[in-house]
Amino acid sequence: MDSTEIAHNFSPLFIVYKDGTVHRLLGNDAIPPSPDPVTGVDSKDVVISPETAVSVRIYRPKPATAQPQKLPVLVYVHGGGFCIESAFSPFYDRHVKSLAAEANVVAVSVDYRLAPEHPLPIAYEDSWAALKWVAAHSDGNGPEEWLNGIVDLDRVYFAGDSAGANIVHHLAVRVGSEGIAGLNLKGLILVHPYFWGGKLVGDEEKLRPEERHFMEKLWYVTCPTISGLDDPIVNPEYDPKLGQLAAERVVVYVAEKDALKNRGWFYSECLKKSGWGGTVEVVETKGEGHVFHLFNPTTDVALDFVRNLAAFINGNGNGNGNGGRRE
Repeated sequence: MDSTEIAHNFSPLFIVYKDGTVHRLLGNDAIPPSPDPVTGVDSKDVVISPETAVSVRIYRPKPATAQPQKLPVLVYVHGGGFCIESAFSPFYDRHVKSLAAEANVVAVSVDYRLAPEHPLPIAYEDSWAALKWVAAHSDGNGPEEWLNGIVDLDRVYFAGDSAGANIVHHLAVRVGSEGIAGLNLKGLILVHPYFWGGKLVGDEEKLRPEERHFMEKLWYVTCPTISGLDDPIVNPEYDPKLGQLAAERVVVYVAEKDALKNRGWFYSECLKKSGWGGTVEVVETKGEGHVFHLFNPTTDVALDFVRNLAAFINGNGNGNGNGGRRE
């Protein structure tokens, strides 16, 4: 079969050819772990499953071993439409490193297998495997010395952006419905989450038809087994386990110019109606687009964004940044 014949064109992200070849146009860059002289954060990579090559990059504030108390843990899952980017991307390395420094937490950034070669729910299963690996350190005798005796697994937070926010949402529901020994989920951070649904919400009717088509078609390529756009994988409104979400506190960040903005607001409404007993807030950043903090990390609004993520983790802030509208 001619490998140049296109089956699915998701430019500028990736192209799938009819012979199954996937050509990623973005998110291919990777940088090695290294000590950061500015933040003092050190990092290392660990393969947690040789069979699947699922890995994590651990970020440890300096000097973590000299901290008077154990540090909270942030499990971070990267975005990229389930199809591009990695935990080793310059965007994510910089962001998670700065967040580990600002919040004074040990961060574990998950590198899962990408769709469409590895369709959903593989990314969920890979992330769950990483979570169980983290939980294995609860007694101080886990496989990784950087976590043993340093982390407080009674104070665990999940965070992710875009598709990564979708993944950590599903992790939090699974923790609540199935349980996971040795780990207590305190908070959930969803940044510009990638959800959708069979009916439009908010002002989504104002989106360009091609923009809606792109987001909807992507779901069928990344997860061919979904029952439709109201499958719980796509739309939390129809997840019967939504009310079992494990986190006590949830913050959802949306951006004014993001096509997914309405989904973040709608998610909070669904969570409140589900019978879940925690607290949820939505913070909207004015004048910004999807994952603005990754593309322009040195702007005042991006730096403020990281500070407020850290404040949420440390329990001394409501997650609201300057210029944000909250509910």
